[in-house]
Amino acid sequence: MTFKEKINLFRKNITKNLFVKTINETKSTHNSIKNASEIKRILIVRPNHRLGNQLLITPLLQEVITTFPDAKIDVFLKGNLGPILFKNYPEVNKIIALPRKHFKEFIKYLGCWFYLRRHKYDLIINTVSYSSSGSIATKITKSKYKVFGRIKDLDSSIHNDYLHNAKRPVYDFREEIKALGLDLPDTTIPKINIRLDSKELKKGTDDLFKLTGNTQKTICIFTYATSEKKYPKEWWNTFYVALKNEFKNYTIIEILPAENVSQIDFKAPSYFSKEVREIAALIANTKLFIGADSGIMHLSSSTNTTTIGLFSVTDKNLYQPYSNNSFGIDTNGKEIDAILKEIKTVIQ
Repeated sequence: MTFKEKINLFRKNITKNLFVKTINETKSTHNSIKNASEIKRILIVRPNHRLGNQLLITPLLQEVITTFPDAKIDVFLKGNLGPILFKNYPEVNKIIALPRKHFKEFIKYLGCWFYLRRHKYDLIINTVSYSSSGSIATKITKSKYKVFGRIKDLDSSIHNDYLHNAKRPVYDFREEIKALGLDLPDTTIPKINIRLDSKELKKGTDDLFKLTGNTQKTICIFTYATSEKKYPKEWWNTFYVALKNEFKNYTIIEILPAENVSQIDFKAPSYFSKEVREIAALIANTKLFIGADSGIMHLSSSTNTTTIGLFSVTDKNLYQPYSNNSFGIDTNGKEIDAILKEIKTVIQ
């Protein structure tokens, strides 16, 4: 373990021990919200830099917008993705983003915390209860009402999909707001949504045609993922050949990661871009996306493309795509033919 890793671990342990137990026991002292119009300023807390984790808060964001349509919403994040992902959310007033490298940008890092301390909100929503930074931000920022986010046991929830990291914050929000006196309808959980506009979608159409040279229905694959979530080259090459044989009337393309590498050695037409919204717009013009659990999988899920997530390490109940006929497949112990059989249930 490097010195920097030791420092980060020490920081996390200190904050967890000092704050989290106290925070989780904190309850609002206010009795009720009489009218939604009294909530004018809201802070949503998710200080994590990963693409997938930030996209996973968009269902909550949409729920908050629907519940409090006149409120201004600030979002507490980490890294530089916020302005890109929430570009077409005019309801987002300000993005407060911790720098990814605290020690290199320590003044900016402190400035974010001082900003929270100086400002006051009507409602704060912490999306992940086990985040020490999120819990601290929720604790130190002044607000009339606070939703800390508490993970219940699955058995104690009436929702069989409660553990999903995009849905749980919405369920918690609804429960807390109902307890504060507002009557909320039990509607379907909003989908993950990056809100592509017509101009972006048109560029995606043009980029896809340039890549394939045809207007055939397209299957998009993403063969990369971080650490042990990444499937080996041998697996992907076998899967790619089987996919081509099974769906001969489709064009298959590959989205490349930032590392610009391919687990199938660039055998399919490949698309590379460093622009997240460009990648999303291209995927939005395809019929089906297949890829391991990753930020790009969640990016695909944020469009209207049917998304199949492949899970071998992480729990699909926490992260699987769930809208537009999308779902996750636990590939452990499954032959490729069996995986293709599940995929065929949506592509047909």
